[in-house]
Parts: sequence; structure tokens; C-alpha cells
Amino acid sequence: MKKYDYLIVGSGLFGSVFAHEATKRGKKCLVIDKRNHIGGNVFCENIEGINVHKYGAHIFHTNDKNIWDYVNQFAEFNNYINSPLSFSKGKLYNLPFNMNTFYQLWNLSKPEDVKRKIEQQIREHGFENPKNLEEQALSLVGKDIYETLIKEYTEKQWGRKASELPAFIIKRLPVRFTFDNNYFNDKYQGIPIGGYNKIINGLLKNIETQVETDFFENRNYFESIADKIIFTGKIDAFFDYRFGKLEYRSLKFETETINSDNFQGNAVVNYNDSDVPYTRIIEHKHFEFGKQEKTVITKEYPENWTEEKEPYYPVNDDKNNTIYQEYKKLSEKIPNVIFGGRLAEYKYYDMHQIIASALTSVKKEFHER
Repeated sequence: MKKYDYLIVGSGLFGSVFAHEATKRGKKCLVIDKRNHIGGNVFCENIEGINVHKYGAHIFHTNDKNIWDYVNQFAEFNNYINSPLSFSKGKLYNLPFNMNTFYQLWNLSKPEDVKRKIEQQIREHGFENPKNLEEQALSLVGKDIYETLIKEYTEKQWGRKASELPAFIIKRLPVRFTFDNNYFNDKYQGIPIGGYNKIINGLLKNIETQVETDFFENRNYFESIADKIIFTGKIDAFFDYRFGKLEYRSLKFETETINSDNFQGNAVVNYNDSDVPYTRIIEHKHFEFGKQEKTVITKEYPENWTEEKEPYYPVNDDKNNTIYQEYKKLSEKIPNVIFGGRLAEYKYYDMHQIIASALTSVKKEFHER
């Protein structure tokens, strides 16, 4: 008999939810993570009494009451509403695109005038069959919005010209004809009071965890100690890259403490212009309405991904998706390994989607309806 029922590789949301649910069902779990902390990308570091989102801004939002109730078991959420700003050509604009944005852009205050303006620009600059992201954006919102608020930001984000990016990246661009700066349409939204560590610590309470532990450095041993493995790392690495390496975009974060109680007056400000190397500045205290004497900001720089960098965003183009499908077929032939999460499923997930995916895997694993 093996020492553990489940070895969970990775302590992000997928791994932590699975470990929690399996433990509730009487199973013995070991959670390992190669980082020096648990929690994956939702980990918060406390600096000057402020919960700093170490791997970029994480705002919880969902329409699913079951998921909302699930996370509220572990932390109380505040009423933070995500209302980012975009700095472009020396001016600030509200996001998402709404009547405030259009007033800032065109000095128009009537929805019907804005609709006419956008429709006219789509007629002039749009494409019937958009072949790339630039053509797609022009066909959805016209020239002014595209050139002021999309083009340079997107090119920084992806490290490629918008005319070289696939159209599917922006299947739609939400345009609101109301004065509403709430970025998300979801019914439930907020930040856990005390940070995301409260949720992860609650999920992994009384579960054996090991940090600074790399599955691949001692793979034979780890595969021998548990009946099943929950693998949340890179699926191509699990199979020794036999079909080739999947591509990602990476990020670099520069965090600094500032001797002021308020740096930018908002949690998230995007920097659209190509001559600014970062895409956004996050001021963490505003996520929790902090009143600390100092403030902490993080500049976020998109980067080309290499082996030694963190893989943040899957590049879900045709080439990479074809490679992933080969790995997925292989993964389905291994009954004692469950693959889940952003890297193992090669899919961009929001937090609520990862939790839902993990709970679905739990039901399947324990034959529950």
C-alpha cells in the first residue's frame, strides 16, 4: 500500500481545491510546489501591511453562486469593483469602453451619437472577413478606439504587431452605452479581506505540503508514493516534450514601496503607449481600500517566454493548439494521472473557472453527480 492516495503537483487553486475535497472524503494527500510558497499565482506577499499580488492583479468575479459560496467559506470578500484606467497619448480614459470613455475620446454624451460614430468608423475602416487582430478590432470598434486604446497595448502584450496576431484573440470587444466603469459584468465580485493566502491556507489546512520541491527532480520517487497524481504543471514537460514545446508569454514584475499614502488613486492603470515599456501599474492597497502610510506599486512588463521564466499566458494559436491536442490524447491514456489547471490544460483560466474545473474533476474522480 502506498503512503498517499493523491500526490498533488502544484499548490495553486486547482491543486489546492482538489486536495481539500479529496481530504474531506477521507483521502491522504501530499501537496508539493517548486516555489518557496503555496498558492501559485494568487499568492500575496505582505509589504508595509499591504497584501501585494505577487504575480499580477487578481480580482475575483463570477456569476456562479455555488462558486461564490465556495470561496466565501475561507474568507470574507470586500465590495471592490474593478474599474481600470488607461493612459494614452497624455490622457486618461475609463475602461471598459463605455460612455465615460467616449466622452473623453469624442466629447459625445448621447448614446445614439456614439453609436453613429462607431458605426461610421466601422463602415470606413472595417473588414468583412477580418484576417488578423488589427482587422478584427477595426471591424468591431472602428479606428479611434483601436488606435487610442487597443493597438499599442496589445502589441506590447504579445510582442508582435497587431496585424500579425490572429483575429480570434479578440472575438468581441465589449462596448457599453452607459456610464458604467465596472470592468466585469458578473454578479459577484470582490477581493478576499486579508488577501488570497487566507483562501489557500483554508483549503490546505491540515494537509501535508512541501515547498521548494520539484516533481521532475525526483520524479521516480514521487510517482512511487501515491496511488494517483494530480498534475497542474506544464503538460509538455510531463511528457518530456516529445511533440515539441508549447509556447507562452511571460511577465516581469517590478515592485517598489513608495513613501506616500497614494500613488495613482486607482488599483490598476494601463499604459497604452508603445514608448512606455510596461503595460500597467498596480497599486495594491486600493484592492482592499488600505489606509497605510506608505504604498506599494508593481509595474508589469510583458516578456517573451524562455525556459527559466514563468509561463503565464498560453499562446493558443493553431500551431500550439495542435501540439497540445497530441499531449491531451496521451494524457487520456494514463488513468492514474489527472491533469488540471492553466498549464496542464494549456488554457487561460480566470480563478472562478479553475475552481469550477477542479470541482468537476473531484466529482468525476469520486463518481459523484
